[in-house]
Amino acid sequence: MRDPGSVVVLEGERLRVAVDPVVGGTIASIVHLETGASVLGTAPWDPLRGPPADCAAPDERSWLSRYDGGWPLLFPNGGDACTFEGVVHGFHGEASRASWTVEGGGASLRLRRRFFTVPVEMRRELSVDGELVTLCETLRMLGEEPVRVMWTHHPTFGADLLDGAFEILGAARSVVADDAYDPPANPLVPGARGSWPALAGKVGPCDLSRPADNITAMAYLHDFDEAWVALRRLDDRIAAALSWDRGLFPCAWLWLELGGTREAPWYGRARLIGVEPSTSWPGTGLADVARRGGPLLRLAPGDVISTTIRLHVFRPRGPIRGVDGGGRALCEGKHP
Repeated sequence: MRDPGSVVVLEGERLRVAVDPVVGGTIASIVHLETGASVLGTAPWDPLRGPPADCAAPDERSWLSRYDGGWPLLFPNGGDACTFEGVVHGFHGEASRASWTVEGGGASLRLRRRFFTVPVEMRRELSVDGELVTLCETLRMLGEEPVRVMWTHHPTFGADLLDGAFEILGAARSVVADDAYDPPANPLVPGARGSWPALAGKVGPCDLSRPADNITAMAYLHDFDEAWVALRRLDDRIAAALSWDRGLFPCAWLWLELGGTREAPWYGRARLIGVEPSTSWPGTGLADVARRGGPLLRLAPGDVISTTIRLHVFRPRGPIRGVDGGGRALCEGKHP
């Protein structure tokens, strides 16, 4: 569990949101007050408490020692630790492990960090309005030479949202299986390409909108008509719709950990789905993405980039068919 002394709680009329500024400014939990349902997942272990001595996690296992699920920010690296353009970047980047300066309370919170690994300052404002969580981020480039980065949101869904049959819906037109991630419980053919939600599987086609239990998989969603993905409990108890700026984040990583990983520290106990809007893919770290000629975000001196990402947490009425301009989901039944 997170140290309760490090968590800041925002509470509106419909949602309660907990944030841990000490470890990555992570959104630790989001609870829908009417139903009592929690939508962000938690890791099946007690993480180490407090900020690490070094924000550069040398590998995934070290990063996981302080991971408790929730919604971390991956910046300026995503995936494997590496040395890139002369700088050592830890697994999933400095932002996900470092402490953030925090101000505010009530229904809004402001976070700020000047990074050590890149000459960048980022300001983040988190607010709660009804059933909507809004995260506004502004990146300011302070360096005198261009740098290349990865910028990825890592909301990890689970808890009550996955405690029963569910579906994943979205506006992606294509999906690609990671070509290197292939643990024993991966049902996908590495590198397979398809039209969302269908991908080639090792024993037949896979429908990623209704993933099976006891699997682990990694894929990338592309070619969004509109940038949104939603998860809905089929009994309509709870749903969550994530929407973002597709100009900045053209891809979304889709990570499925549904009891498939039997090795430490998972031991088959996790039920988590990551829907991760990103500037870049695959999720293998700056150096590997650059080696493959993949997309990275180039920051020039003086650049200022602002973006908004929204999460609507609500009780649905039927399948979700889209989101409106304010980030609220639209259902096939009556609007929630």
